[in-house]
Amino acid sequence: MADDKKKASALAGAVMTAEGLSYKGMIMNPVVENCTGCDRVVALEDKSYCPTYAQPEKKWMRGICNFATHVKATVDKEGKTKVNPLKASKRAAKGR
Repeated sequence: MADDKKKASALAGAVMTAEGLSYKGMIMNPVVENCTGCDRVVALEDKSYCPTYAQPEKKWMRGICNFATHVKATVDKEGKTKVNPLKASKRAAKGR
């Protein structure tokens, strides 16, 4: 029940206009196929929207959306998960 209240308040004050769903001055685009299963998706008037990002299709253009709650880290060919190179260099400098 708490999830329902949180999702309902996520787009509170959103107004449907001729261009689309208007929320805080931004036009929200409906979510794309890749977003199905994400916990952030909110259904509003028979369409689903992402309250975190106004244009979800652009978040998926270069790979995985960083807001996606349903996607796990990918594993490369060597069987290791991807690590941010900057973080890896800092860890190596500390001796971890």
